[in-house]
Amino acid sequence: MEYLHAMVRTPSIEESLRFWSEGLGLKEIRRMENEKGRFTLIFLATPKDIERRGFKGDEKKLPAGLPCIELTYNWEPEDYGNARNFGHFAYRVEDVYAVCARLQAMGYTIARPPRDGHMAFVISPERISLELLQSGEPQEPAEPWASMENTGSW
Repeated sequence: MEYLHAMVRTPSIEESLRFWSEGLGLKEIRRMENEKGRFTLIFLATPKDIERRGFKGDEKKLPAGLPCIELTYNWEPEDYGNARNFGHFAYRVEDVYAVCARLQAMGYTIARPPRDGHMAFVISPERISLELLQSGEPQEPAEPWASMENTGSW
């Protein structure tokens, strides 16, 4: 068995790419539109994972071992509700404070601020929790994060 990807249904390609690509830095590596099925698939991966797998983008299939997120956009509008049956994605980041500050400035919710300099949870446009973990040792607690309260649930 091998891990391929996690799929997230999105009501808006633009808003999802703003979050996943602009906010988190994931790169779009493949896009497929299916006229008959009336859906679009967009595969995203981190630059480090793309480099690690030597992915150039011209391969017919995504390489084994390249962890991806598949954004699925169904052309017919759907209400995906507020399901909590999916836990979260987790990413290791170089600077948890910088990533949280960038996402917050873009208008995204920091549900669990990185008070400890180590871990934060943010909410994607699809209402999915993302755990952000500081690479290496935790940073020293710093404001505004150290005294910021949780928002909502994750």
